[in-house]
Amino acid sequence: MLYSKPVTEIIKQRSSRRSYRDQPLDADIQKQLMEFLVKNNVGPFTSSVRFSLVAAQPGDSDTLKGLGTYGFIKGARAFIVGAVKPSEKNLEDYGYLMERIVLFATDLGLGTCWLGGTFNKSNFSKKIEAAEDELVPAVSPVGYTADKRSVTERLVRWGAGSKMRLPWENLFFQENFNTPLPTEAAGAYAVPLEMVRIGPSASNKQPWRIVKEPGKPVFHFYLQRSKGYEQSGEKFHMADLQRLDMGIAMCHFELSAKEMGLHGTWELNPPVALSLPERTKYIASWQGEW
Repeated sequence: MLYSKPVTEIIKQRSSRRSYRDQPLDADIQKQLMEFLVKNNVGPFTSSVRFSLVAAQPGDSDTLKGLGTYGFIKGARAFIVGAVKPSEKNLEDYGYLMERIVLFATDLGLGTCWLGGTFNKSNFSKKIEAAEDELVPAVSPVGYTADKRSVTERLVRWGAGSKMRLPWENLFFQENFNTPLPTEAAGAYAVPLEMVRIGPSASNKQPWRIVKEPGKPVFHFYLQRSKGYEQSGEKFHMADLQRLDMGIAMCHFELSAKEMGLHGTWELNPPVALSLPERTKYIASWQGEW
């Protein structure tokens, strides 16, 4: 088992935290995290990701020096940082693996927060000695959360609508994008789909769309671009955040499905005749076992 508690419980428990106590991670917590990072390094599309825990020790004022988060993170004494080489599905793999780490940290009682744009990429890259052909798409603080959220944190959550989620019928479909998937038609997969629905995403845009094949445990995952995100990576020199979001969705779906005994595999097998809405791109398919 990856976690000590049901993954559905951990997914519901997780929330983005931006304010931390100025307290280094306990040695045992650091050990567990680092062991998990080493084992959690290959995504469903076979991209290899190199994760590191950058953590300050008691009395250490230099380890985190220069790791700027532009005021969005307060008091963090450790960060999870990863690097991945270019490939067709590298960002989906990164999002998938990073979210597994985020859930592991949540299971340990720690706070985390996905940072895809509000951090100094060059300094984080230097800290883990990233090669010229490696990308650091996102990082996360990890630590003991402050008792109260800061004013900045509350404003960020309000601006992103962090407690709001799109309804089921806007995200999940049957056979085509014009027919919402009834909950009863999803069967046992209703739980994994709900875990996708409540997952984190950049600015809470929830870009995932899923089409189920009628009468089959086959789910096709699509990225439906939010307006303004089409060229955000190139324009702002960031990773494609919505591709990371798709990896998060795949992670939630797979972990919760397998926990329920619903086994399957990820495949690249898009429906040939399916008409796609504007700004929509196929990502992958879950082929469930009969």
